[in-house]
Amino acid sequence: MTDDPTDDPTDIVQVKRLTTPADLRARADHLGIDLPVDDTVEVGGPLAQPLTVTDGSAGALTVGNRWSILPMEGWDGTPEGLPTDLVHRRWARFGASGAKLIWGGEAVAVEPSARANPHQLAIVPGAGPALADLRATLVDAHAQAFGGTDDLLVGLQLTHSGRWSRPTGTPAPRTAAAHPVLDGRVGATDTALLSDDELDHLARRYVDAAVIAADAGFAFVDVKHCHGYLLHELLGATARPGRYGGPLDRRLRFLAEVVDAIRAARPGLAVGVRLSAYDTWVHGPGPDGRGRPVEAPDRPRPFGADEAGDPELTEVHAVLDRFRELGIGLVCVTAGSPYYNPHIQRPAYFPPSDGYAPPNDPLVDVARLLAVAAELAHEHPDVAVVGSGYSYLQDHAAHVAQAVLRRGDAASIGLGRMALSYPTLPADVLAGRPLDRRAVCRTFSDCTTAPRHGLVSGCYPLDDFYKDRPERIELAAIKRRTRTNVRST
Repeated sequence: MTDDPTDDPTDIVQVKRLTTPADLRARADHLGIDLPVDDTVEVGGPLAQPLTVTDGSAGALTVGNRWSILPMEGWDGTPEGLPTDLVHRRWARFGASGAKLIWGGEAVAVEPSARANPHQLAIVPGAGPALADLRATLVDAHAQAFGGTDDLLVGLQLTHSGRWSRPTGTPAPRTAAAHPVLDGRVGATDTALLSDDELDHLARRYVDAAVIAADAGFAFVDVKHCHGYLLHELLGATARPGRYGGPLDRRLRFLAEVVDAIRAARPGLAVGVRLSAYDTWVHGPGPDGRGRPVEAPDRPRPFGADEAGDPELTEVHAVLDRFRELGIGLVCVTAGSPYYNPHIQRPAYFPPSDGYAPPNDPLVDVARLLAVAAELAHEHPDVAVVGSGYSYLQDHAAHVAQAVLRRGDAASIGLGRMALSYPTLPADVLAGRPLDRRAVCRTFSDCTTAPRHGLVSGCYPLDDFYKDRPERIELAAIKRRTRTNVRST
């Protein structure tokens, strides 16, 4: 990404030290970024307003407020790919959050070989009843907390992990296109490249999974196109020959065929897309430990980026136009991939063990993500754009969220990591209660470091349930080893 004179990598201030909205606004001004911040959050204000989403087949869908809970995996399903008590606990907390849009709940692999880890949920025998029970756990928790569920919209995220597939714990990549840097990271060879016939098969698996989701009671499915997984990679497969690569219409063929088949099989099921609307170059730690682009010959330009690695949205606007032609009215905007450039979609003061120190103040990355969502929201007003990146804002998340909604820069505000440490933040904000600052996510990244090392994911620093689990001791040892290794290199 381009250098900016305001991006001194040593000039980083922890958000928790910005105690007032005025402090956050001053920090944004210092960095030269546009970050809208309201001084007070209104009870009954923009965050409390209902939202109507229009799907081309399912029709008008009502969402009771402007909060959304984004998909958060726990790496804690059964080896067969079904929910455990840990999964049910997480979904119950999502249900009691106060958010009226549950975006996908969790990434569910469309077949076992598509899993990113051995404990990811998957479409397997028994998945239908198990997913129905999981949805019921969430809905029941919402009903118990708020008295009704008529304006609650719950979806299921469907995914194929592509080059990041690790169904048995070791890399088993399946790719949409070759990549000179990422292929080496996962051991991908020519045999990892999926053929057009294999993609045809996977398209049918997405449709089968969507039918199971509909029959389990979900209102929509998210056909996931983000974070470096297969369908995101397919969006950037400009050099791929055949039916699924090259010009944009062919790179969108997979989605179009899946959506058309879902509409035919279950017309009442809505379809959404979580989209990495822009990417940037693969990053890694530089000599100082801070992230920087990895140079390599013949690097394919990332989807939604220019040669400098900055957002370039011409093609992304065309993608949203095509979404609307397909009747898709719900799009969640994210960016890049947590595997190779986590700072642009998961800004954090404390990086995960396999990451790198922030290359600039993470507020710069938050502002960029909000700005891209805003451009898409204004240019495509018939699409409900769900924003992300708000967890890094910590105590100020609602102040920025309200300002974003007031400007029309998004239709709904998504929370990811925050939902692990403080799931009821939306309910507290909507009721005008003070935040429980002890529960506010501080982006310690333990929820990423733990699963990177095969442990279940959760908020070990702030959630007492995870503090008392034996994995916390193992996680602490992993972090000590990581710090030692970093100091010795």
